[in-house]
Amino acid sequence: MVRHPAQLTQECTDAVTPDISAAAAALHERSTVVDTHNDLLMLSTRRKPSEQGAYFRGTWLPQLRAGGVNIQVLPVFIDDDYRPEGALRQTLRMLETGWRIAAANPDAVRICLTGADVDAALRDGVIAFVLALEGCEAVGTDVALFESLHRLGVRIASFTHFRRTMLGDGSAEDATGGRLTAAGVEAVGVCEALGIMLDVSHLGAACTDHLLELATRPVIASHSSAFALRPHHRNLTDARLRAIAATGGVVGINVLAIFVDENVHTVARVVDHIEHAATIAGVDHVGLGPDFYKQISEELRGPAAESLDGGGTVITYVPGLEGPAGLPLITEELLRRGWPEGDIGQVLGGTFRDLFVRDLGVPSAQR
Repeated sequence: MVRHPAQLTQECTDAVTPDISAAAAALHERSTVVDTHNDLLMLSTRRKPSEQGAYFRGTWLPQLRAGGVNIQVLPVFIDDDYRPEGALRQTLRMLETGWRIAAANPDAVRICLTGADVDAALRDGVIAFVLALEGCEAVGTDVALFESLHRLGVRIASFTHFRRTMLGDGSAEDATGGRLTAAGVEAVGVCEALGIMLDVSHLGAACTDHLLELATRPVIASHSSAFALRPHHRNLTDARLRAIAATGGVVGINVLAIFVDENVHTVARVVDHIEHAATIAGVDHVGLGPDFYKQISEELRGPAAESLDGGGTVITYVPGLEGPAGLPLITEELLRRGWPEGDIGQVLGGTFRDLFVRDLGVPSAQR
């Protein structure tokens, strides 16, 4: 086994990849790696505006580069402290933080509004940022606000987190059987018209089915795993995996241990979810949505165990996959199982890259 050297800038030298084989290291390095869920804006926004760019460069950029990340989706998640009254203000703060980070690090990252922007960022060797909403508390029932948020760079939207918003119910509300509200139905049309991709991760089961019934464009699940392997309300049944694939969408597999298995918290078990999703939906509809949260949780809550959904689900982590630098371990395990290199490249990011290049930010009228 050899240690794969991360390609870091001089100031980004404290993050290294785990021990992996030379073959896995080489494959990972030449692949496009897409992470469709990293909450780093939660911590970045807590810094002074003048310090946010440097904080990202010193804390997060080394990790992204060590993990080989080429495209990073940045969700805007609103903590309970800001809901509901402060949701719009905090959403604006977090979106502006993303823009500040990009402005302060033009040699390293770039916010992308279209597929052409993503292509250009990849060609120029900088990480493509895509801004997303995780829960739409900022919108309330004022669906026209999606137009304003689109102007600010939002290109992906999940209508809920665990709980209820004015657009629909989150997965922790599954017992209600609630579908999208009238505002949620309207929001589907508005987002599709603008070119904002719809994300069903965190939507309740009935809401997910309802959205998939209405969708006329590809739908994604940015960070969800397979219900068949771990029957948790955050995960997707086989029927929903197939339905997302039928829209032309992609499912990003979540690596948080609580969503992977009740007891077996290993990289191999994560890859079991990838294999299952690929078997059900097809390899061209599976990617990575890691949901790395350990660093965020420990800064915000301290090292004590944290309940994730208010219902006693305690956050746990897969050893080695606590942060972006561990992503090559997934490549190693897929290669060990005999996966074709082309299929591994699809899972690492080819699927989401192709979808983003084709559909990101494209208004319906231009498709």
